[in-house]
Amino acid sequence: MNILIADKVSPDMIFEIESLGGEVTYAPDLTAEALPASVGSAAILIVRSTKVTRDTIEAGANLRLIVRAGAGVNTIALDAASDRSIYVANCPGMNTDAVAELAIGLLIAADRQIADATVALREGKWLKGEFGKARGLLGRTLGVVGVGQIGLATVKRAQALGMQVVAWSRSLTPERAEALGVEHAATLVELAAKADAVSVHLAATAETKHLLGANGA
Repeated sequence: MNILIADKVSPDMIFEIESLGGEVTYAPDLTAEALPASVGSAAILIVRSTKVTRDTIEAGANLRLIVRAGAGVNTIALDAASDRSIYVANCPGMNTDAVAELAIGLLIAADRQIADATVALREGKWLKGEFGKARGLLGRTLGVVGVGQIGLATVKRAQALGMQVVAWSRSLTPERAEALGVEHAATLVELAAKADAVSVHLAATAETKHLLGANGA
């Protein structure tokens, strides 16, 4: 069975697929625009962030399965896949820990001005006084927008660092918030007013487009 992997993945993944008898073509640098001309005879297409458009799906005469090696399927043209009875799958939770860790890492980096300090150091400047003014995360409040798997993982890590958490989600109830040990925000404006920093973990959908903005929500 011909399998096209059109994104960067772990060598271990490729080895596992090949050990199951798959004939793998690994093309990690393919773009969404180049994919239609490259899908060829592949029966299975595996991507991560590369978009799979209707053109790609229509060009893949032998396609039977499209796998997104990540959470969500918003990068796949689902209507086109449905029109051709092509099964679309994803890997829920695959990158939950990595994304939550990155969110906390970026939060620490922002508080400590790590990026700016690094640039200054590479320019030969040691600005200890300027970059030593961080308040730290202990006792501060993190606002978490969206409490799916990644949002919840971020909440747990923030709490482990001694942060207070205020959360908002369309499905989050005060009772559920209490069970999670977080403060419930009725609106995004309320959340923003109470938080020192905000971490957003929402799927990109028509409902969430422009949800955050200068005019509030």
